[in-house]
Amino acid sequence: MDAMNRLLEANAIKRLADRDASLYTDNIDERIPIIQRMGWNDLAQKAPGRFILLRNLANAIVDEGGTDIVLLGMGGSSLAPLVLSRALDGAEGMPRLHVLDTTSPIVIADLLETLDPAGTFVLVSSKSGSTIEPLSLYAIFRTWLEETLPRPTAGRHCFVITDPGTPLEKLRQRDLMRLALSAPPTVGGRFSALSMFGLAPAALIGIDLETLIARAAAMEDACRIPTAENPAALLAAWLTDAYEGGHDKLTIVTSQPLESFGLWAEQLVAESLGKNGQGIVPVIEHEPTMPTGYSDDRAVVVLRLESDDALANWSREAAAAHPVFELTARDAYDLGAEFVRWEHAIALVGFLLGVNPFDQPNVAEAKAATDAILSGTTKVPPATADFDGTWVTFAGALEAPASRPQTRSEALQMLVDSAGPGDYVTILAYLPDRESLFGPLYRAAKEVADSTGRAVCVEAGPRYLHSTGQLHKGGPNTGVFLLVTARDRADIEIPGERFSLAALHRAQAEGDLVALAEHGRRVLRIDLPSSEHSVVAALAGELTHAAAQ
Repeated sequence: MDAMNRLLEANAIKRLADRDASLYTDNIDERIPIIQRMGWNDLAQKAPGRFILLRNLANAIVDEGGTDIVLLGMGGSSLAPLVLSRALDGAEGMPRLHVLDTTSPIVIADLLETLDPAGTFVLVSSKSGSTIEPLSLYAIFRTWLEETLPRPTAGRHCFVITDPGTPLEKLRQRDLMRLALSAPPTVGGRFSALSMFGLAPAALIGIDLETLIARAAAMEDACRIPTAENPAALLAAWLTDAYEGGHDKLTIVTSQPLESFGLWAEQLVAESLGKNGQGIVPVIEHEPTMPTGYSDDRAVVVLRLESDDALANWSREAAAAHPVFELTARDAYDLGAEFVRWEHAIALVGFLLGVNPFDQPNVAEAKAATDAILSGTTKVPPATADFDGTWVTFAGALEAPASRPQTRSEALQMLVDSAGPGDYVTILAYLPDRESLFGPLYRAAKEVADSTGRAVCVEAGPRYLHSTGQLHKGGPNTGVFLLVTARDRADIEIPGERFSLAALHRAQAEGDLVALAEHGRRVLRIDLPSSEHSVVAALAGELTHAAAQ
């Protein structure tokens, strides 16, 4: 029976709309945490009730001279604002939004140099209220504000978005921060795009929430219709049929103005479905670096603007060899509808695959490993070789060869050669998120994919720990991982902590190295002497060369 028939026979569409946790388990005790995460399917209907509050807050910030909003968050707390701020223009005269989902001291220091404390407002965003990255960055930014502003004024420049009663909400009270914007506790992070986590940052830069939410609300209505024409069910059935047919590498291709949507979609897909040894692998393609030769494990979703004729032609060509599901958007405001469609679709895929889409059991492993490294209770796998300051480590199921590799390229070739049919390669780059550094890696990924036929992903650390990291450790053991770190000298002290920001950044990479190795993944760590462009570009060139051998 195909996936759509299974959805209709099980009445899954209506049961999802009714928040029926028995979709995912027959165990009554296991249903409780699922029910506590099913409050997302009417967020668009409820959103207009928050418009007045957000409009007044936005106007107050402008009246107080606000020029910049700095959002500190990770994963579901930051990806929707990142997507919206890149795809949609804010209103004239409104502040700029800077989304910081990194612990790179270079990125933080560079931004601080451009900001004026008098015009900067800080939004600390964390569902649990205990996420180490935004809390560490808040300590840095709060100290920076108080170097110029009186403490009460600095407090009025800080807001939080969190669930009621979290440690962050208590910190807000202690530090006299201005306001807490409460998020629904029944909505998990990756399903929270249309909650305060997404709406507040969008409102503060003047994005037209009325239009965004009107599109989303129309899609919510459509996703409740229990028929084969339901837009979410159509996508869910297609994804499931493709996956069960061996097409588990979900390639996401978008029109350039919508490119950032892939970052949000990959978290939703990977973290919701990548567990219990199974999962769909999302692969974001970056125009114009799309590989020309896909293997037969690819399925392709195309999200294009109606006016994008070039991508329409590409889609037709791809459909001759691979399953293709095409979505069209009038403009970037249709992303509101796409948030809804994809959330409903992935929840239905979870039912079809027998997976609970609302938990992330392996995400905590990397967090615990990071803490253990910072406290000195866990050892990092030692380097196998040193090539002129580049330290190379074989870890997990990628065992060091009996004879040490003679060059860095030789070590890279061993990694690439370990990827067989059905595998995918992922570059995990703990580098400043800049085009000058990630551009060469994207181009190298294209060349590796073209040369080998394998799907190749590029992920920025530590962002991916709250996104595809769940799939890497909890999904099928088909991933081959190149972990790239750099020993930059830049650093920032974190007030009140025993470790610095550079130590945290490095410990997050090493914690994931330990976690991946413990799961028997194939991992090669390349620890560069610095993240200078020439150093990263040279590595990208050697990776390209290794794949061509």
